[in-house]
Amino acid sequence: MTAPRGPGAGEPGAGEPGAEGKGAPAAELIALLAARGQSIAVAESLTGGLLAAALTDVPGASAVFRGGVVAYATELKAVLLGVDRALLAAQGAVSAEVARAMAGGVADRLGAAVGAATTGVAGPDPAEGKPAGTVYIAASAGPQTLVRRLALSGSRAAIRAATVREALALVLVIVREET
Repeated sequence: MTAPRGPGAGEPGAGEPGAEGKGAPAAELIALLAARGQSIAVAESLTGGLLAAALTDVPGASAVFRGGVVAYATELKAVLLGVDRALLAAQGAVSAEVARAMAGGVADRLGAAVGAATTGVAGPDPAEGKPAGTVYIAASAGPQTLVRRLALSGSRAAIRAATVREALALVLVIVREET
């Protein structure tokens, strides 16, 4: 999957009225959560705060955005998000199970109804034996967690921007499905 070009999450123009890219999904998510009286928290690794930035670019985000944890170092995924150290040792930081644990952990630790997580390899070099563009995203709401594996290509910036776009889309799926 190649990341589209143009303004997107974490890029200039994201979240601005009339902006192309991910401003619209972020705004939709903020509005949906606000209407339900729910909140969101994010746990980020490869995106380094871009997901939080995409959400907080939206006016009114303070009504629903609890906060974010950038746990770039593997050890911090355990310390700050409660990801099991044995899981990290066995699978590394880039796995579906770690993404799932990050999403649930950030929601729990920051007191949010919804948690979102990103972990992966932005590149340009491989990490943990996984090629650049290997990404896992997760969204958690109550007992339900959705996890998606992405195989992205492009520059480091393109991989990170595409991860944010895909994470917003996944969170929208779980929030729309929630009753």
